[in-house]
Amino acid sequence: MPPIKKKSELPQKLCVACGKPYTWRKKWARDWAQVKYCSEKCRRNPVDPSARHET
Repeated sequence: MPPIKKKSELPQKLCVACGKPYTWRKKWARDWAQVKYCSEKCRRNPVDPSARHET
């Protein structure tokens, strides 16, 4: 059995809808390269990135 990694050691991406960072999950192992959204909510309701209010 491979050693368990700490969450901080896992790869991260930014959600294209909300811009928040999210961490790799085991259920995404096969298609991590194609994952673009942090959640089903963001996938169903993508926000136009130019409309986001950055502070």
